[in-house]
Amino acid sequence: MLVKMELDPARQRLVYGFFERYLTLDEEEEKQLMNEINYMDEAERIKIMEIPISYEEKGIEKGKEIGEKSGKRKVAVEMLKEGLSSELIVKVTKLKKEEIEELKKKL
Repeated sequence: MLVKMELDPARQRLVYGFFERYLTLDEEEEKQLMNEINYMDEAERIKIMEIPISYEEKGIEKGKEIGEKSGKRKVAVEMLKEGLSSELIVKVTKLKKEEIEELKKKL
């Protein structure tokens, strides 16, 4: 329905932002929405995908998590190269012992 309103991009973002902030979808509702989007014609689908608001936020958070974990892994590798114990590396980096052991095997 919002796609058919033909609002300018700034107003679209404002309206979508309101709905995203105050009417968040649970997993089941999100699946239902994605299913409905799949049945839309191509033009409507493209228009919806231009307003990613919550997906931007989720992507940013996921990117931060991945970057943080990657940084911890790099530190762990350097600590392993220095001969530090796995227990100390787990304590400092908060990585799982299995991850440390996996990194040790790759050295």
